Amino acid sequence: MSASNAYGLNNEQDASFGLSQNRMLSNVRVLEFSAIGPVPWGVGILADMGASITRIVRSKQANLPHNAISERARKDIVLNLKKPQDLEKAKALIQKHDVLVEGMRPGVMERLGLSPEVCLQLNPKLVFARVTGWGQDGPLAKRAGHDINYIALSGALHAIGPAQGAPVIPLNLVGDYGGGGAFLLIGLLSALLHARSTGKGSVVDVAMLDGATKQMGLAYERFALGQWKDQRESNLLDGGCPWYQVYQTKCGGYMAVGAIEPQFYSIFVEALGLDEANLPSRDNQENWPKLKKIFTKIFLQQTRTHWTQVFEPIDACVSPVLSLKEAPLHPHNQARATFFKDDHNHWQPGLAPRFKKVKDA
Repeated sequence: MSASNAYGLNNEQDASFGLSQNRMLSNVRVLEFSAIGPVPWGVGILADMGASITRIVRSKQANLPHNAISERARKDIVLNLKKPQDLEKAKALIQKHDVLVEGMRPGVMERLGLSPEVCLQLNPKLVFARVTGWGQDGPLAKRAGHDINYIALSGALHAIGPAQGAPVIPLNLVGDYGGGGAFLLIGLLSALLHARSTGKGSVVDVAMLDGATKQMGLAYERFALGQWKDQRESNLLDGGCPWYQVYQTKCGGYMAVGAIEPQFYSIFVEALGLDEANLPSRDNQENWPKLKKIFTKIFLQQTRTHWTQVFEPIDACVSPVLSLKEAPLHPHNQARATFFKDDHNHWQPGLAPRFKKVKDA
């Protein structure tokens, strides 16, 4: 199945995405061992960029559309790796692919007879990418876990939420997809470049804990410099700051404010009908509660539609908070085809990143 068919795009749409001209990974063959979470998400992005995906599964997947994240553009081969004949089939596939991706617990591939050492002997140029929660070693390596557990140990979960309440779960974005899937792609593609330039494959150890911790780099850096408080809702980017905040409106909807830079802040307060000279100084953090109270009161006087109309034409870094139903219908998302409709007429996220051919000078 081609990526364009997986998205249900016609030829004109295909060209607008650059798929027909710039399928950047069209010469990459990926062998995916069926898994959940970051593995299918990351491999799905490789498929979007034109990679050929063969997936080893224990049994055929049921009741999932072919363009679901975990199904898109895969060729499934059903194998029971505990059977010697099926194990040999898997080894034959490994010899024909550039990349192997697996998301099993540490030691499982080894027990199956498909350790990195065995696989790299079969295919010296192979990129052997492994995704786990805790990593391939360490006291917790073989312990079960999920996104919430990995980000708990990274410091990320502690940093998100209200000062006087419990930490807020950021869906499974920070651990599964950010810490796991995104770092899988970074490591895998780096190793693939190395393999193609040197002829030597390598093993990529992706841990969701490591990736989640890496994403916390700015907070840890500022914390070390005394510029970040180890307390939720007390810092510039964690909801403590009045001009980096979410405000409820009269209709119950919300507006997201990100007026960090002074020039954007000035435009923001002017659009609210305020005189910046008469406001408490934003440079003094003791004034943050006062400013937040002022902005809260003003936003509650009008609806989200009103405030959207006020802020959309100006550079104040203010946007409406859209629901899952609303986001695909926003004019900007429509113009860029940020979402597409699947075979069941449901909106799904579109291509990211995109590649466009530059015209010859």
